Order: sequence, then C-alpha cells, then structure tokens
Amino acid sequence: MLKIIGRRTSGNVMKPLWAADEMGLEYEQVDLGGPFGGNDDPEYRAMNPMGLVPTIIDDGFVMWESNAITRYLSEKYGQGVLYPDDAQGRATADTWMDWQLTTVAKFMFPVFWGLVRTKPADRNMDQINAAIQEGIKFWAMLDNHLKDRDFIAGDRLTMGDIPVGPQAFRWFELVSDRPAMPHLEAWYQRLCDRPAFQKNCMNPLE
Repeated sequence: MLKIIGRRTSGNVMKPLWAADEMGLEYEQVDLGGPFGGNDDPEYRAMNPMGLVPTIIDDGFVMWESNAITRYLSEKYGQGVLYPDDAQGRATADTWMDWQLTTVAKFMFPVFWGLVRTKPADRNMDQINAAIQEGIKFWAMLDNHLKDRDFIAGDRLTMGDIPVGPQAFRWFELVSDRPAMPHLEAWYQRLCDRPAFQKNCMNPLE
C-alpha cells in the first residue's frame, strides 16, 4: 500500500493526499513534521536527505519532493484521471506546476507565515503587504490563462491543478482585499466543489 509521510496541515503534503484521493488510491498517511517532529530522525533522513515532508513509499520505492511525487503518482495511477492524455496537455500542466514552485511559493511564504504563524505584534506588515501585491500580479497571470478553460490544463482536473490548489485556498482565506479575478475565482470554486479538495486542502490554517 502507498504510504504518504507528512502532517496533513503541510501545503506540500496536501498535494499527494489530494491527488491520491482524486484517483481513488488506498494509502496510509503518517504524521511527521511540525508539532509531530521526526524530520531529523536518522531513519527518516535516510529516506529523505532534506528532512522535509512529504516522502512517499510505493511498493518499496521511496521518493520526495512534492511536485515530483504528484507527477509520479499521476503517471502511474492517473491515466485518464490526473495525467493529461497528450504531450501538450502534460507540458501545460508541467509549466504551471513549476510556476507554483518558482513563483507562487515565493510570495505566499511571507503571506502565510506572517499572517498565520507570526504573532500580530511581531508581524512585518510592510513585508506582508509587499508579498500580497506580488501575489495580485502573479495570480492575474493564472486568471488570464483560465479565461478559456475550466482547469489549468484543459477541461478537466489534472496534475497541473494539484500544486496550485492548496496555495489558492490559503490566498482566498487570508487575503480579503484583492481585485476581482473572475476566471481564477471560478476555477477555485470548481476545486472547492470537489470532495477530495475539501478533505485534504480546506483545513484550518496552522
């Protein structure tokens, strides 16, 4: 059975959990990281030298890095579900998966960490507000991309949506003063309507 190691409140762990549920996979989820600790245990470091979450074990095969895991699970188990059918669809999904790591993660970190994990008296609001402005600029790019499609890689949910969805949930939960982005908002609502997204991504922020 597939084992997914990492606490459910981690945005990166949400990716394989959501993907696995979309594909109807049976899996065991093991809490590790954050309040659960264990990141520096020798046994865990032997599997994941970075000491971060998630790590998966699939029939004895160990891998880490959340977007790589999402791609692997989608290709192995998600043909016709999360794995795009054609090369262009896969390339589109890959583009926006990489965009989540190189762009979204950078502006969402100070927003999330500053508003959720920092006491109000200690918050650097200049830094947080600057990150929000960056976010508005970059979310507008996805809004434009979504103007003629329901999901990131076309007319159905694919692996391309998986890394971006948890970050979108945090954005919409934390940033109320934002311009209207109708295509982004419609896409996000489609995610919110999905039971697997509700279960794995729409959790209290901590």
